Amino acid sequence: MLHRRSTAVFFHLHLVSDATGETLNAIAKATLAQFAKVEPIEHVHALIRSRRQLDRVFAQIDANPGLVLYTLMNPDLRDALRAHCERRGFPALAVLDPVLSVMAGYLGADLLNRPGGQHELDARYFDRIDALNFAMAHDDGQGLNELEKADVILVGISRTSKTPTCIYLANRGVKAANIPLVLDVPTPMQLDSIRRPLVVGLIAQPERIVQVRRNRLLALNEMGETDYIDLDRVRAEAVYARRLYDARGWPVIDVTRRSIEETAAEIITLLTERRAALQ
Repeated sequence: MLHRRSTAVFFHLHLVSDATGETLNAIAKATLAQFAKVEPIEHVHALIRSRRQLDRVFAQIDANPGLVLYTLMNPDLRDALRAHCERRGFPALAVLDPVLSVMAGYLGADLLNRPGGQHELDARYFDRIDALNFAMAHDDGQGLNELEKADVILVGISRTSKTPTCIYLANRGVKAANIPLVLDVPTPMQLDSIRRPLVVGLIAQPERIVQVRRNRLLALNEMGETDYIDLDRVRAEAVYARRLYDARGWPVIDVTRRSIEETAAEIITLLTERRAALQ
């Protein structure tokens, strides 16, 4: 049921999953981003693995009619949810079905119908934990003597999203370190002998850097004017960084209008291309 308030459209969105619901949440967010002035009232029903749990979901859906998206691997629970929504006239969609159907047909393989299979503690899970520990131990120029163990090294002036990008990469199993650039301060000598890691230079428009730094100082209750937020100084930092990247031949990513996810995706693409070229 849709509700209109001023210029926005509100609706109930039920996300029903037999696992954590992260997949559903990501799909819903990616889809809703394509609609302007639409606000979902989300109802997340996670770890639904029994009929008793599903009956409670039915009660919530009936009390708050809306769109139902689900990822249930148990055939009986899937059929029950689908039948319930059909009787009530609620739109419902098993969001993974199209992908599973195409993949099963292509591979000629049977489905396992295993709830939350992507969250099992497999080798990739421990790789992500290892990468996260590495990112934390090599943040902001730490652990310089172990840089050769990194997959990626991010270099950039303050507030170019180095740390959050490293954390995001770690969640993809990529070991990432980051090194801050300071105007007129030589880069660590360890960067001169790097062979294995991909080094990427991050830049951003000076005006954007100043804005982000001001917000940072406000959050710390530091209101005074300093070189840290002086536009001319920041422009000089940006020129210094760009010249360094050009001299070293490092690939450069402008993060001014990029999200962390977009920056990380570009880095992973560069890393994949580099690895392919070295094979």
